[in-house]
Amino acid sequence: MPTGSFKVRGAIYALHANEQRLTTREVVASSTGNHGAAVAYAAKLLGWRARIYLPEKNNPVKRNNIARLGAAIEERGAIDLAEAFDAASEYARKSGAYFLNDATDPDLPAGPGTIAVEMFEQQPDIDVIYVPMGDTALIRGVADAAKEISKNVKIIGVQSERAPSYFLSWKEGHAVKTETCDTIADGLATRTPVAANVAAIRQLVDEVLLVSEDEMLQAIGRLVTDEHIVAEPAGAAATAAYLKTPDVHRGNVALLVTGANASTRVLRQAIAAYDREPTP
Repeated sequence: MPTGSFKVRGAIYALHANEQRLTTREVVASSTGNHGAAVAYAAKLLGWRARIYLPEKNNPVKRNNIARLGAAIEERGAIDLAEAFDAASEYARKSGAYFLNDATDPDLPAGPGTIAVEMFEQQPDIDVIYVPMGDTALIRGVADAAKEISKNVKIIGVQSERAPSYFLSWKEGHAVKTETCDTIADGLATRTPVAANVAAIRQLVDEVLLVSEDEMLQAIGRLVTDEHIVAEPAGAAATAAYLKTPDVHRGNVALLVTGANASTRVLRQAIAAYDREPTP
């Protein structure tokens, strides 16, 4: 993916799908980084202006991706998206810009749904797919497409132990907020679930697992050392979940590695963490 994350699939499709009905050619988004870069890329590709609102404590790799694509950048709030989201919403209301919200846009999940199509083209007999779960656009798109192709495939969602809002919501059957979402996996840092998304994952997702900060670091270390794949913490979450429960699901298991925009600091931590543990 040109921005180092799956999110460009959804951003391009959503922006293109709305081009004909909108008079504006400016798009605004709030993001911890990857969605922002995806929107910036899609805007540049289609000739739109883009403005991205980030938390103040953001991933510098992701911020640089957005900047190099020419989008305007605004920083609001702490590590989670609450204040950045509010600021982006307000800007869209006042300016008339199109607010492309990753969590609620109805067209966007079709983009990540293409991942499932490609997976089944390459391996028609997939039994289980592990999917990182942040704002749920990815897992809703992948699960919906996968279950259209295979009625027997199981979808396993993965969240951070330190940002478990959708895990709790999936388990309880209604939206459950958390006080914080302070996790190394900024792509999974959600604390305010959307009720409609909770209802969707209750229908589509068979199981949800939590992974710790150290387990994600271990997975990053293993991916980069053994597989020569660079993954950020959210991108390695599915691998982390599988490594802690390798005997639970048998058959053909697919693990989505969804983002490569890890900071140098995180990569150093991950390699150090992996070096101190015996290889499974």
